[in-house]
Amino acid sequence: MKKLYAFAVAALALFSQPVVAQADLGYYLPKEVTYNPDIPTPKAILGYEVGEWHASHDQLVMFMRQMDQVSDRITMEEYGRTHENRPLYLLTITSPENHKNIQSIKEQHKKLTDPSTSGNLDVKKMPAVLWMGYSVHGNEPSGSNASLLAVYHLAAAQGPEIEKLLSETVILVDPSINPDGMNRFASWVNTHRGKNLVTDPNSEEFSEAWPRGRTNHYWFDLNRDWLPLQHPESKGRLAKFHEWKPNVLTDHHEMGTNATFFFQPGIPSRNHPLTPANNFKLTQKIGGFHAKALDKIGSFYYTEESYDDFYYGKGSTYPDVNGAVGILFEQASSRGHAQESTNGVLSFPFTIRNQFTTTLSTLEAVQNMREELLAHQRDFYKEAAQVARKAPYAAYVFGSEKDKTRAYHLAEIIKQHQIEVYRPKESFKVDNVTYTPENAYIVPTNQPQYKLIEAMFERRTKFQDSLFYDISAWTFPLAFNLEHANMKSLKSSQLGERVTELAMPKGEVIGGKSDYAYVFEWYGYYAPRALNTLFQNSVQARVATDKFSTGDGREFDYGTIMIPVNGQQQNPEQLHQLLTKVAAENGLTIYNMSTGFNPKGIKLGSPMFLPLNQPKIAMLIGGGVNSNDMGEAWHLLDHRFNMTPTMMSLETLNRSGISKYNVLVMADGNYGDISEAGKNKLRSWVQNGGTLVALGGAAKWLADNKIGNMAFKDGAKNDTTRLPYATMSNKNGAQVIGGAIFEANLDLTHPLGYGYYNSKLPVFRDNTYFMEPSKSPFANPLVYTSKPLLSGYISKPNLKQLQNSAAITVSSLGSGKVIAMTDNPNFRAFWYGTNKLFLNSIFFGQLINGGSARAAEDAHE
Repeated sequence: MKKLYAFAVAALALFSQPVVAQADLGYYLPKEVTYNPDIPTPKAILGYEVGEWHASHDQLVMFMRQMDQVSDRITMEEYGRTHENRPLYLLTITSPENHKNIQSIKEQHKKLTDPSTSGNLDVKKMPAVLWMGYSVHGNEPSGSNASLLAVYHLAAAQGPEIEKLLSETVILVDPSINPDGMNRFASWVNTHRGKNLVTDPNSEEFSEAWPRGRTNHYWFDLNRDWLPLQHPESKGRLAKFHEWKPNVLTDHHEMGTNATFFFQPGIPSRNHPLTPANNFKLTQKIGGFHAKALDKIGSFYYTEESYDDFYYGKGSTYPDVNGAVGILFEQASSRGHAQESTNGVLSFPFTIRNQFTTTLSTLEAVQNMREELLAHQRDFYKEAAQVARKAPYAAYVFGSEKDKTRAYHLAEIIKQHQIEVYRPKESFKVDNVTYTPENAYIVPTNQPQYKLIEAMFERRTKFQDSLFYDISAWTFPLAFNLEHANMKSLKSSQLGERVTELAMPKGEVIGGKSDYAYVFEWYGYYAPRALNTLFQNSVQARVATDKFSTGDGREFDYGTIMIPVNGQQQNPEQLHQLLTKVAAENGLTIYNMSTGFNPKGIKLGSPMFLPLNQPKIAMLIGGGVNSNDMGEAWHLLDHRFNMTPTMMSLETLNRSGISKYNVLVMADGNYGDISEAGKNKLRSWVQNGGTLVALGGAAKWLADNKIGNMAFKDGAKNDTTRLPYATMSNKNGAQVIGGAIFEANLDLTHPLGYGYYNSKLPVFRDNTYFMEPSKSPFANPLVYTSKPLLSGYISKPNLKQLQNSAAITVSSLGSGKVIAMTDNPNFRAFWYGTNKLFLNSIFFGQLINGGSARAAEDAHE
């Protein structure tokens, strides 16, 4: 005990040192290598040593551009722009001779993925392709800062070893996968750096302001976007990935300050079953090179623990289903320039050195294993082709009878993954659903990307392991809430032309200019955007709270929007021109209504057509609010629907008025920073007519604070059976719902159900908030079914809790409403199928009451 105390005192003495010595270039670079003096060092360009300051993205770009200019080993190209308009660059580094033939090298390399030609290739004569990606999380900066050293080394190192490496390898360097997040973090830590480094973890340097630098502009985790492809960073990167089809891709990250260094493979039982066993073996073999290199510099590390390779939407796992080997690196983070840890003071230069060291060990591994890696890629696609020919399904078909746009957006994603998509040749039925050339797409399974197709379409509910680092299900047709089917056979009469160019579905005004009214259905994905545009142009609109039909037999459902011609600021011609533009931009069909006398259902002058007010939205941010979930809501409204929500901090809520808003959004999170005055303000605002939309933990917080009348179930009873302590982590982890897909039943007559036409709705869930159905028979628009699991993992106790529980309840408070959702309907921006629930809350929450509009009207008779 005395020895431990003495060690602690010594450690504290070490931590109290005001200065951590700055490393020079010699600290990082291998001692046995000489460098070309004509190639400028990082310090010569940046004005400081690597690790002395956190490089901003513009400084990183400045350095890379200079390397491109001075080295004949490097070419650099821009592959995209971030939301904040920062350039994304990919450097191609190889021998000058290879550069002369780079296009033919690329084309030959891609032939490895074509089983019909790959057998003719001699892998002994082909260079391997290595992709090195740095710092997809902006506040994990050791990766991007290590890329400075990596590019300098590859540009300036001299001798036969580097020449041989460059002749046998094409190296692709993505120095900053997340420029917006990188810049946010670098600005924070550099702003709080003193002349003398402070290592106390309580220092503001290590406490980033919300939303922190991990995410991109819209607060998305880009390391989860490799499959969904919702952001320009991912779209541009994936296009280059498939242009090259690398053999190995490295993904440099950081983890907690008190950790050491991790490299893959992860936990063997948590690999996705579609990943071949040889991938794991190759990853292990590459790991031997990392171990040797880290041993040499005295750095501790671990492997085959903690992390997994299951979700294919991560940067280190996506390559595994594309014939490559993805490698995750996780370095303990200094989260600044130097910070105390259980292993002593962890300096920024030390973290950079480990990332650079494993960059070098990766280069060594790829060069030594070149033929193995090339053969693995060839064999992967050969084996996939063999399996595809024997696959249980010949194709997958998906579409939407009443909303072509959602199907279009799914086809758009699939094509970006180099998967062939076709239109049906003619209409046909599967399971009583009709698929037409206009509204459907077919994805044959017999194609090179067979395994990726399976990964995107499969439903999996049985797993080798019950713990997941990320989500356990992501079935895309369910995410888009599309009609879909697995086709056991594919007839020649069913498969039409391959889709080479996708075009957004067209919209139009049917019937020309009206002098009476127009209507459009709410089925279309972009119907809310159309309505918002009308509001922005001061157009009055009403919504149908019952069905009606026209003289030509056309039926209109709940949620149909009606625009009267009279009483508008625009004259009839101007209104027609505006609606023509709105229809075209949003893929909607808008109908001319020449009379209000409908033969069936409500008439256009009925009180069942309720007037709508333009949403004026505030979104609570900061504090303990889940920035991912709020970012997804912000992205949806701003980027996709052209709405202008006000981002309001919890501090602002506490001290300012909110009466100017009629909708307030609370994402999942902890709202403990809201004061008593703030709680009272929220309560009064709802009572005065506001619509409060709360997701996940926010709904639970409102229930706990008596803002609304929601009730949550108690957790499942703990098992008191005595168990080994060593099993505790796995036992508890198995109760986590990391992310799975469940079936819920939707009330199509409820305002939150407008625009849906199938009462069975797939819902994504990644939490254990189980809400009791409201005692009001009209207040439960979405309820989980008795057998809800569609795809993914959930423990039996949690499944029992989820059965028949409420996914959404609506609670009256004065003249306002609290709409509580247990789940996030905007998950990672690709859960198109439930976006409308969120948007309906915003546009139609004002309409919800305890009875019907007609009952309210009858009360005045």
